[in-house]
Amino acid sequence: MSSRRRAAAAAGALITVAALAVGSPVTAVAASPPAVTHDSPPGVTHEENPRVPEGAVWTEAYFPSADNSGVELHADVLRPAHLPSRARTPVILAVGSYFSHAGQTGPEGWTRTGPSSRFADFTSGTGLFARGYTYVMVDLRGFGGSTGCLDWAGPGEQADVKAAIQWAATRPWSTGKVGMYGKSYDAVTGLIGNNLRLPALKAVVAQEPVWNMYNYLFSNGVPRPNVTGTPNAYNGIATMAPLPDDTSRYRANAAYEQSHPECLADNLTNNNNPDLDSPYWRARNLAAQARGTNTPLFVTQGFIENNTKPEDMQQFLDNHHGVERGWLGQWEHVRGNETNDQGQLLMGRAGFFDEVMRFYDRYLLGARPAVRDPAYAIEDNSGAWRAQPTWPAPSSYTSANLADGQYVDDGIASALAAPAGQKWDMEHYTDPAPPAAKGLAPTPAAADTHSFFTWSTPVESRLRITATPRITLHASALGNVMVRLWDVAPDGTAVMFDENVALIERAGRVAFDLKSTDWTLEAGHQLGVQIGTIGSGSWRDTPSGNTIEITRARLNLALQDPRLDVPAQGDRSPFLDTYLRQYTRTLTGVGEGTFSLTLRYRS
Repeated sequence: MSSRRRAAAAAGALITVAALAVGSPVTAVAASPPAVTHDSPPGVTHEENPRVPEGAVWTEAYFPSADNSGVELHADVLRPAHLPSRARTPVILAVGSYFSHAGQTGPEGWTRTGPSSRFADFTSGTGLFARGYTYVMVDLRGFGGSTGCLDWAGPGEQADVKAAIQWAATRPWSTGKVGMYGKSYDAVTGLIGNNLRLPALKAVVAQEPVWNMYNYLFSNGVPRPNVTGTPNAYNGIATMAPLPDDTSRYRANAAYEQSHPECLADNLTNNNNPDLDSPYWRARNLAAQARGTNTPLFVTQGFIENNTKPEDMQQFLDNHHGVERGWLGQWEHVRGNETNDQGQLLMGRAGFFDEVMRFYDRYLLGARPAVRDPAYAIEDNSGAWRAQPTWPAPSSYTSANLADGQYVDDGIASALAAPAGQKWDMEHYTDPAPPAAKGLAPTPAAADTHSFFTWSTPVESRLRITATPRITLHASALGNVMVRLWDVAPDGTAVMFDENVALIERAGRVAFDLKSTDWTLEAGHQLGVQIGTIGSGSWRDTPSGNTIEITRARLNLALQDPRLDVPAQGDRSPFLDTYLRQYTRTLTGVGEGTFSLTLRYRS
């Protein structure tokens, strides 16, 4: 999608007209819920079961998936307690693997059944029920109270999302307008919802998703450390025992895997396929499937995420033609409202729930709040926030010719091991972290048999590398290759800020994307491009032992001028300093630059 068209679409998200009057069966905002009426919906209230959120009434429902497979899906429905049972409301829908009554990723010690508390921060922090919204949580197949075999965002789970949206839109208490909400796996289902192109889905909020399911387990043919741990983790979630006081129907559905052991075996086998072009992974390439979609979309993504990384994010956003909103920055796998023990917002920017509800109110209620939110709010590595009408917004592009060189593909034995008690599900997994640089010896950049460097000339003024860098090279032998980008200060202090790897299946041309990034080089800094064997705990490669010669390497970059930034509200995200401690090194033998990074403006 062109920058012009993307900017125009995102500009539709700027909410400028002051009004909350809505031609809808419910009130957009209520300071406090009215008293419960005599015609309140049947079900369980907070007073009857403290697991039910205050102001809500809980019921359960079952309905078939949309693929005619016989899979039965379970839903927990939370309706506003102050509204009559058939009062029509918009619906916020979350679909995922973490809504079991017993716990999200494992048993949580509940002594009685009740709806999941996974997004209790959202429902309470937004006053969702007082605002007149219904909230529905649907278990994907194989999880919670749903039958069927888990499917890692494949055609089966896509059918589940379709069924959930259609079911929520056609209830007698629904206005027919549905929004989706989630983080991590249930953000993935939001992207799936967008890709389904269903008229009832009016808005999606997706925090820290995976944009292409292949990338969570493999990188261009190279397995990640969690390639078996993650499928096993979801097998464990799928077989979590229900609670004793769950209904007989719920308990029978939760036991589905006991009579269908092939579900667990297939989940392990199917996900252990390194071929990106296989039918299995093509069916799970959400970024490619987003082409031409237009559901209003609000996303968050950490550029330095150590879990769900910004891979194929740009492809998804380029393929999406609708309204876009986003918070992008330098954080880990967190929610927009999440804080640390010191009360610091982990994304650094205030007002997440307020902005989310303005987004939902706009597209589910037709309300136009007076607050003007930027389409994209972005934090770069300086900790400064800016507003943009779209992302990325490069000023110019460059293609750097890199030096020829060679390395031994021996894998550099890594001391990085998974921490004790590592959880492997998408909610909790993190890459092994390298030790902080303090006390480490300087790292020689020259005369290293494991890799070689090419250097830019020092940049004359501040310059940002944005979007998705892409490398093309020719390799003389099969093996593995890692490419890393370093921000190198004049004294040799260097930060590794982007990387990716690929399997070299045969001698010849190799091309792949690095992670999307938003990294500003200060004046006088150089860009270091390192090519070599995989020397990271973030992959489980099999070294070939070959000496691999690299020729005709080119690095394509998008550049942005920070002088054009429009400042936006936001503080430095705390994880940025953690990342800098982990990935800063002192490089010796930094060479003279052989290519320049220069902003070139179109006339």
